[in-house]
Amino acid sequence: MANFLGESYMDIDDPEVHEDNDVDMIIESSSNKEDDKERNFWKGSTNAKPDKFEIEEGSLELLRVFYKRFFPYKTYCYWLNYSIDPMDKPFQNREFNFVKPGDDEVYMRYLSFDTIEEFKNEVLRVCPKKIDIGAVFTAKPKEKKSLKLSALKPVEKELIFDIDMNDYDEFRTCCSGATICEKCWQLIAVAIKILDSALREDFGFKYLLWVYSGRRGVHCWVCDERARKLSDDERKSIASYLGVIKGGAQQNKKVHLYKNSLHPSLTRAHKIIEEYFERVILEDQEVLKDEREWTKVLECIPDDGVRRRLDDDWRKNSSRHSTEKWDNLLAELESSTKMTKNQKKADSLRVCKIEIMLQYLYPRLDEAVSTKMIHLLKSPFCVHPSTGRVCVPIIPEECENFNPMVVPTISSLYNEINDYDRSHVKNDGERSLHDYEKTSLSPYIKYFDKFVQSILKETLAKNKAAMQMSMEF
Repeated sequence: MANFLGESYMDIDDPEVHEDNDVDMIIESSSNKEDDKERNFWKGSTNAKPDKFEIEEGSLELLRVFYKRFFPYKTYCYWLNYSIDPMDKPFQNREFNFVKPGDDEVYMRYLSFDTIEEFKNEVLRVCPKKIDIGAVFTAKPKEKKSLKLSALKPVEKELIFDIDMNDYDEFRTCCSGATICEKCWQLIAVAIKILDSALREDFGFKYLLWVYSGRRGVHCWVCDERARKLSDDERKSIASYLGVIKGGAQQNKKVHLYKNSLHPSLTRAHKIIEEYFERVILEDQEVLKDEREWTKVLECIPDDGVRRRLDDDWRKNSSRHSTEKWDNLLAELESSTKMTKNQKKADSLRVCKIEIMLQYLYPRLDEAVSTKMIHLLKSPFCVHPSTGRVCVPIIPEECENFNPMVVPTISSLYNEINDYDRSHVKNDGERSLHDYEKTSLSPYIKYFDKFVQSILKETLAKNKAAMQMSMEF
């Protein structure tokens, strides 16, 4: 396997040599002894602290240490190859983009690599402050200049989604600008739950890799083969189907339901939202606390009389908690729905509650990110240039317990590994640890290992079945 792994691959980042024909050996699984202990890492039980960070000259060496000692090159490249077979081309024909360190945004486009070792060497040489992943092409992107334009076409790419806190700023009251806290993270967590459910149940996708962006958002990589082969038109259709929120910050009402009966996907989303709406929107964000905020909610109601009565009542009793005002709103909607003789108006009032709940907690997607196969997206396990935080994967079932403020940074990892090495003496016969296993990055990489293992196992099973079928003929 020297063509893909490189002749000296086993010296790259493996303290132990494994057999290449066994997925469980190629990518080490988590240590069972640590599983229970590490389940708490989503809640922030690490030594990592939030840092104010900029990748400048002083921190460049820390970034080099991260790329040299912590980046999971082997698992990462197996993921993007979707195979352990060096004859497969997904990795070698994959486009990468490096952003060079420094104040100027210098992009290195159309990079590609033949081996894991070549990829690692270039990462260590450039020390990019950001790595972007692009599509798999019909040929190697690095040979672009020597190829005819028609010879370099994108053929596959993960279906990707981008959810950013920027899109919630119009009603986010706990923080503003670039800041984020555990309260507003719940907006992202609910979005993850809804989108993850829709992609699995409505489209049958199985391999969804959720990754924290390192600052204020999250990315989803849908890695199923069927998703990777989607055309741009098919991607656009899926993004449109999932894009319930329509309009920017200047548009008051962003959700329009035209029928009494909800689509099953929206019914499922609404059920998830009902579980979190009171705590996240009414208590944490207090969207009905004052006139400035409650006006935004009232503008979603399609009846001037209802809006006026609620506004007058809340002005007189502005000290009421948002949960009490929400109860007032629901009672007023129910009363007005019963009283009106206009069926169209009654229908619009009947769904108004659901429209408001969807507007505040349904995922706010950047649809442009999802529609083009060639769209670049920031890589998992790179470092956010403004925070120093590592872009780590998230377990979707536990996303509400994820704490972005304690995600490992390159400075915290450097301190952790030094502390570990000072306090631990390796005994004879004891297994050598990967450097990441000595730090709070360990559970994230182990989760990534398991994710990639599951994809590779399915690929191997499909290839074996196809080979047996061909032999029968």
